[in-house]
Order: sequence, then structure tokens, then C-alpha cells
Amino acid sequence: MKRKIAIFHDYIGSIGGGERVVLMLARELKADIITTDVDRDSLGKLGYEDINVISLGRTFKYPPLKQISASLMFSRCDFLNHYSFFIFSGNWAHYAARKHKPNMWYCHTPVRAFYDQREKMIARQPNDLRKLAASSWITCHAWFDRRSIGDLERIIANSQNVEQRIRKAYDRSCTVIYPPVDTSRFRFKEYGEFWLSVNRIYPEKRLELQFDVFRRLPEQKLVVVGGYARGDHAANYYHELVKDMPENVEMRGAVSEEELIDLYARCKGLICTAVDEDFGLTPLEAMASGKPVVAVNEGGFKETVVQGKTGLLVEAKIDELVKAIKEISKDPQKYKDACKKRAADFDTSIFLDKIHKAILAM
Repeated sequence: MKRKIAIFHDYIGSIGGGERVVLMLARELKADIITTDVDRDSLGKLGYEDINVISLGRTFKYPPLKQISASLMFSRCDFLNHYSFFIFSGNWAHYAARKHKPNMWYCHTPVRAFYDQREKMIARQPNDLRKLAASSWITCHAWFDRRSIGDLERIIANSQNVEQRIRKAYDRSCTVIYPPVDTSRFRFKEYGEFWLSVNRIYPEKRLELQFDVFRRLPEQKLVVVGGYARGDHAANYYHELVKDMPENVEMRGAVSEEELIDLYARCKGLICTAVDEDFGLTPLEAMASGKPVVAVNEGGFKETVVQGKTGLLVEAKIDELVKAIKEISKDPQKYKDACKKRAADFDTSIFLDKIHKAILAM
């Protein structure tokens, strides 16, 4: 008997790699998505208006109330009689796991503020009172997080990097299934006059580092694509960032899928500077377009970028990144064939085959 599947995901606001995977998976599995906040315009830009998205309601705008309210909504909902299998995605959706089985969690990462980024999160607070509040919230919510993980019957990590975090945070074993890139959607047009950066506008993406790099490269141009959710911790970061933006940097904000594909097709290459990125789909999207990648030698980038073949992995230092941009700009064409071949290793067909097998095994 064919299973009717529901996919629980935190919220669909600013679209990142996690949202793209969820939407693609929902279409393939003919599944409904159950979430909290929904930005219908973003769904339209990506061409996913056909996906049935059920909203549990709107969360509070400001952290940590946003995360707490999402967790409560998922923990209280009950769709057991409507579906026969449940997939969880994100950091808060798994609070629905207690009432919804059989299930599995496609984990993009454990909550980094609770675990590997805990001290940095607390240190970022502006005063002692806020530091105490952040520490108290993290300690309390992390306890509930670990308890909820016990209701998950199977965990799938999106990278070896995330698998290691899961083992450390939860002492749970898991399978690795890499996220997909739909190579058929991407194309090569030219090596244009600009470099591309594609990310949510979050502090963890270190866009200020990219700005510093391109200040040193006035002959180059950088186009930054990506949005941020209003009211979250990135809002202040974005407003501070644009106050000191170099003249050779352009911020496009959120763009349609067609425009993004066109930017990949025409850029010179992609730059990625995120802190210990979980996995990172954007390097594969660039490679599928025949474009080389300059990335920091951290996290998931080490699992996709082949050093010297599809781009360069360097330390997160201005001088190193400047040197890499200059080196690739000399002859980006020489990376083209290797880039396309590497992207094919992560094609959607491979991902879907593994996900189908994982579901059938339960």
C-alpha cells in the first residue's frame, strides 16, 4: 500500500538549501508540508505553488520566542490519522515526533546555538542580563531538544560533518544522504564580469569577510543573493552590513529561481565563507553551471569542493581569499568539465533513490 506522507518543516520564509530540499521532496513523494510561518511569495518565486503547505499558525517575530512558539506548535499538533509516514526537517519540527510515527528526521544540523556555537551565541549578547537570559534559554530548550530526539525512529544526516555533530550532541548513529542538486536545471552561458555569493543574510555566513575581500579587489565585482527573515537575529546584521558596503558589491536580495539560475550561468565563480557550513548546496549549483568555487576550508565545503579541480579551499582570511579569487579569475574555463562532473555525483536522482530506499526499509 502506498504511504501518504507528511513532511514537517520549521518555517518557510527566506529560502535556503533546507527549504529547497523539503519542497523538492514534497513534490517527488506527493507529500504535504506542515509548517508554521509561510511566505507564499517565496514559494511562487521557486515555482512550488503546487505543493500543499499547511500552516499551524504564525510564530512570534523575535528570538527566542520565535523558536519556542514553533516548538510548542509542533508538539501540540496531531495529524496521525491523516498520514501513514512522517518526515521531519529543521530544528523545531521534530517536536511533533512523539505523536507521529513511523518517522525519520532528515537533519540539516542539530541546533548550533545549543551545541557547537553555544558559547559564541551567549558572547554575542550585548550585556550581562541578555547573556544570562540566553544561557538560561539554551540550557532549558536544549534539554527538551535532546528529549525530543528520543522520539525519532531514524535519523539521516545531510553530510559527514552533520553526522559528527549528531553523534556528539545526541550520541545517536545515523545514515548520511547528501542533499540533491537538480543538474538539469542549471546551464553555462559565460564567465562574466562578476563573482556570485548565494546565502541567507546571517552572521554565520560571514558576508563582512566577503566585503573585505572585494575591497581589496576593486577590479572585480561581487553580486550577493539572499534574504533574511524579518525579526530574527539577522535583521540587525543586515542593516549594519549595508551601511559599509563596497562600491563593487551589489546586494540583490531574494530573487526568483529563473534569475538565480541565470546568475549562476553568467558569473565568473562562486565565493562561500560560512562558518563550518552544515553541507552547502550552493557550491554544487555553481558547479552544475560549470563555475568554480572559492570556499573556506571548513565544514561541508570540504565534502563537495575538490581542491584544485573544481575550485580552491582556503583559510577564512582576507589574504587567502583574495589570492584564490585572483588565481581562478586568470582562467576559470579550466575548471568547467571537472565542475560539471562533480555536480553529477550529487544529482537529484541519486538522492531520491536513497530516500525511497530509506522509507521502504522502515
